[in-house]
Amino acid sequence: MKKIYLFLLVLFLLLPTTVFAQGEFNYIVVKGPGITGDINVSTSLLIQDDSFADFSQASVNPPADAGQGYQIVRMYVEGSKGVPYDQIHYYPYTGYVYYDGIVNGFSEQGGKWYLANPAIEKPFRAVLAEDARLTWVSLAIFAVLFVIFLLNYYRKPIES
Repeated sequence: MKKIYLFLLVLFLLLPTTVFAQGEFNYIVVKGPGITGDINVSTSLLIQDDSFADFSQASVNPPADAGQGYQIVRMYVEGSKGVPYDQIHYYPYTGYVYYDGIVNGFSEQGGKWYLANPAIEKPFRAVLAEDARLTWVSLAIFAVLFVIFLLNYYRKPIES
């Protein structure tokens, strides 16, 4: 009887990890060309397990030139802290994904190239465009405030 309880306890502890690995991540962190810092994205289409590539399909030969790529770390939330699950490099302009693998773990799919999911390119580019807009908006606000400051500074009367 004790063996059954021990088995159920082990199953209970492993079940959340197993279920999570087949579903969604909480968010992704994107780094790459044209991005200042990181972009945290929780768009439902981009956090699916197979959003960027179907890793259950056969891997492909490495491309001669993959082009510009973006580092994507898929994250889940544990308590109040983000924990990296795995990492990929996505090359939207040539349609490839390099799967680095599970962070601090092992995966048979890790270290291999895959064809990118073509349906993900448009939403991914939309995220990049939104980040660029937000960057320019804050820069424009800063420029306007700076010009207002300069105008007020030079308009003040000179005291003698």
